[in-house]
Amino acid sequence: MNHVQTRPPSDRPTAIDIRDLRVDYGNFVAVDDLTLTVPRGEVFGLVGPNGAGKTSTFRVLTTLMMPTYGDVFLEGVDIQEDLESARRIVGYMPDLAPVPSDLKVWEFLDFHAAAYGLGTKARRRERVAECLEEVALTDQRHKWCKELSRGQTQRVVLAKTLLHRPKVLILDEPASGLDPLARRDLRMTLRKLADQGATVFVSSHILSELAEMCTSVCVMNRGRLLASGTADEVRHQLGSTERTLTVTLLTRAADAAAWIETRPAVQHLRATEHQVVFDFSGSDEDQAGLMEGLIHEGFRVRTFEEKRTSFEEILVEVAESNRRS
Repeated sequence: MNHVQTRPPSDRPTAIDIRDLRVDYGNFVAVDDLTLTVPRGEVFGLVGPNGAGKTSTFRVLTTLMMPTYGDVFLEGVDIQEDLESARRIVGYMPDLAPVPSDLKVWEFLDFHAAAYGLGTKARRRERVAECLEEVALTDQRHKWCKELSRGQTQRVVLAKTLLHRPKVLILDEPASGLDPLARRDLRMTLRKLADQGATVFVSSHILSELAEMCTSVCVMNRGRLLASGTADEVRHQLGSTERTLTVTLLTRAADAAAWIETRPAVQHLRATEHQVVFDFSGSDEDQAGLMEGLIHEGFRVRTFEEKRTSFEEILVEVAESNRRS
């Protein structure tokens, strides 16, 4: 069984509870014994390279397909035992969701509000207005859907997803194709929804994007869960604690380099006239001790800089492991 736990369970109620989930397509295993819990009120990110199992996981969570085996509970509801209740709980925004070109924005949303059974025409109009305000598109309500930009289309689909006030939101690559301003607005909207009690489960292949957007993240590869927790916890679980340190000195850089080279966890040291650059695999405490030691030895340190492995580099390594094996 593939169980990954990085910290004690939250004292908040569990919104998403996935137990030993497996999804097979013939002989191909898309999701391999996935176990994961997401507390209520989280913006939780799922990241992984193509073929990691993200979309298959989301298809099960949104009741679009049944698993080969395993259990999934949304707000305590078993999706296999009570399909209709589960569907009332969840709101799904697929990647590149189509919108009809021959409808105006308000018409598109009113159609879905009616499908959700949201009451009278006046009540639907009120809820459509609320959701448009939520995604900052009130001034676009009378615009034809075919005239919307990529970012506006994404926001309209998000507004549609919010219509029935789902307790759990499943968003597949919601920031795909958005410009930086639109991504910032999306991030603020998702945080606001979480603050209001919703749980947001969002996928992306860009880990740095999720690190900014989410309170917690998990990483999948080949259907298996590799790491889960905060962005820093995920970084440590994936073994990317090594960093590159650059020490800039006013004088005696060569002497400082000779001293640093004798310290534990130091590798690949390079020195120039005023700088010493090296890889360091020690703990944060070890790094602080190194800086204190330099000063104690009388070296005049002007700057002490750190560069950690980027999240993109971590994912590249994960993806390349697929090709090597």
